[in-house]
Amino acid sequence: MSNAMQKLLVKGALILSASVGMIAGANAVHAADYPQGAITFIVPYAAGGSSDTRSRQLAQKLSEYLGQTVVVDNRPGASGNIGTAAIARAKPDGYTIGLGNFAPLATNQALYEKLPFDPQKDVQPIALLEKGPLVLAVSAKSSYTTIAGLIAHGKQNPDNLNYGSTGAGGASNLVAELLKNTAGFEAAHIPYRGGAPAVNDLIAGNVDFVMDLASLFIPHATGANPRVRILAVTSAQRLSALPAVPTFTELGLPAMNASNWFGVIAPKGVPAAVIQRLNEGVNRAVQDAEYARIVDAQGAEVGGGTPDDFTQFVRSENARWTKLIKEKGMRAQ
Repeated sequence: MSNAMQKLLVKGALILSASVGMIAGANAVHAADYPQGAITFIVPYAAGGSSDTRSRQLAQKLSEYLGQTVVVDNRPGASGNIGTAAIARAKPDGYTIGLGNFAPLATNQALYEKLPFDPQKDVQPIALLEKGPLVLAVSAKSSYTTIAGLIAHGKQNPDNLNYGSTGAGGASNLVAELLKNTAGFEAAHIPYRGGAPAVNDLIAGNVDFVMDLASLFIPHATGANPRVRILAVTSAQRLSALPAVPTFTELGLPAMNASNWFGVIAPKGVPAAVIQRLNEGVNRAVQDAEYARIVDAQGAEVGGGTPDDFTQFVRSENARWTKLIKEKGMRAQ
């Protein structure tokens, strides 16, 4: 190699080293000063739903902690894929973050032939926000008063039991299929376009049972004239909002410990110090007494923890539900 070539290579290495140092320095300054302006919080679901409501409550708490406005931006469609893709494609500077849900992070990769993002590579978990245990509910007019009775009927009459869900491939559908697998009985699946029509048909007695978030059923299960009967909950412990309802674990079905959950995510590449500041903000929010009271009253469980905690949780959920989806041959509809 000539002396001229060696000098050129050395000069190039020095320039590259200086550039890397400048970038690292810029990131460090950026992280230390963050945030300097408004933050967009993308919600992959329509306004007015439970995910939107909780996101707005979180946005208010984050605004107080960070000292900057957090603006909620609804991007619904394709079971959360459209909004999650928008988060994944955003500039990784911490000024666009969003809600990361059960479906787009843990199940849609197995349900859809192709996603516009890779949940394992394109987004960065910040913190688990909430776990929403599911309950199994029947109509108040139903003859089923226990899980054991419902399962026994399903085993003895495999063509005479059905369940409604809030859509094929969602948590409501998957957890009901998990119950069928775990307990060894049959029930035909009737998908609905959302929680309200499924609950209405349950109350009317048109479907035998529905498994979904406790918040959907609590208003109908309490009061002087309850219209649904809740038989069990998928949480590890009984819910304070439903103290009389046993867990599936108490009933001898520990594999039914499951939840519909969501957390806060960012596009891959956001500086670690910014992720840490956002994580601290989410943890402060879920530890806020008023915030926790609202979550608890709706039959859900507050989250929290480190970014790594949430990352490991998402991976375990992805593996768990992908296995069931493939066993059942399920596809998005």
